[in-house]
Amino acid sequence: MRKQVLDRLKYVRTCALARELCLIIRMHRGVLNPEDVHKYCLFISKLCKEAGCDEPSELCAKAAEAVLNDEEKYLRLCAESCRKCGESRRPKEEREVSRYVA
Repeated sequence: MRKQVLDRLKYVRTCALARELCLIIRMHRGVLNPEDVHKYCLFISKLCKEAGCDEPSELCAKAAEAVLNDEEKYLRLCAESCRKCGESRRPKEEREVSRYVA
């Protein structure tokens, strides 16, 4: 049970946080300047890397660099990274039946 809890904590600390930050950036891109997006996309890339998601991490890092020069390329790379991230699965215990803990 301890391993499952630790795996869940790692998932929330990396994947869930990365997805939430990415969603916020994409929703509010109009009010953020390219430097803001660059900074947070690099941070998200590190979270993905820590979770073992190398391909989404690399795409996110490339998007972070592209946002400073080419918004079209940034949007394409960002969308591709999100698709790759969506292909990953939640930890096994997330798919199991919930357990009651008193």
